[in-house]
Amino acid sequence: MKNELFFEVHTYLENCDLSSLSSDRLALLDPLIETCKRIRAERNPLIFNCICTHNSRRSHLTQVWAQAAANYYGIPLTAYSGGTEATALYPAILETLHAAGIQSQLLAASENPIYALRTGPNTPPIIGFSKVYEDVFNPQSNFIALMTCSSADKGCPIVLGAAARFPLRYEDPKVYDGTAEQSAKYAERSKQIATEMRYIMHQLNNQ
Repeated sequence: MKNELFFEVHTYLENCDLSSLSSDRLALLDPLIETCKRIRAERNPLIFNCICTHNSRRSHLTQVWAQAAANYYGIPLTAYSGGTEATALYPAILETLHAAGIQSQLLAASENPIYALRTGPNTPPIIGFSKVYEDVFNPQSNFIALMTCSSADKGCPIVLGAAARFPLRYEDPKVYDGTAEQSAKYAERSKQIATEMRYIMHQLNNQ
C-alpha cells in the first residue's frame, strides 16, 4: 500500500525521468534489484544501509530518496545511512532536501545535529545524523550495503553484517562547496540519486 507523500515530494519523484538512466548505471542497479527481489520473495525484510566516508552528503541523499521512493510505490523498506567515520549532516544537503519538499525538524542541536526528516504527513520520520555504518542505531545484520562513494567502496571491501554489497559511487557535490554552482550541483546529485532509487522501487513494484 502506497504511503501518502507531501505534494512537492510526490511531484519531485514523478518528474524523475527513468529513461534518462545510462546503460552503465543500469548495469550497477539491475543486480541490486535482483537481490531485492529475492529477499522479498523469501519474505525477509528489505533493509538498505547507505554508506559513504563521512556520512554527510551522498549517503544521506541515498537514504532519504530510497525511503521516499519506497513510500511512493508502497514497497516495505527501511533505509539507514552511515560512514566509515562520523562528521555531520552537511547543511547544503538539508537545503537541497527542503527544496524537493522533504520536511525536517531539529531534534538535537550539536556539532552533529539530529533531524527528523519526513517524506509525507503520516510517514515515519527518517532520523538523520552522521554516524559510522556499524553504529548501534543502524542494522547489524541482513542488510544491503549501498556504497555511495569510491573511498568507502575501496576502504570497505567487506561490510560486516551485510547480506549483500553493491557499489553505486556518486560524484561528490562537495567539490562545488562555496562556489556559484553549489546549489545547482547539489540539486543535480539529488535528482540523480532520486531517479535511481525510484527506478529500483519501480522495478520491485512490477515484480
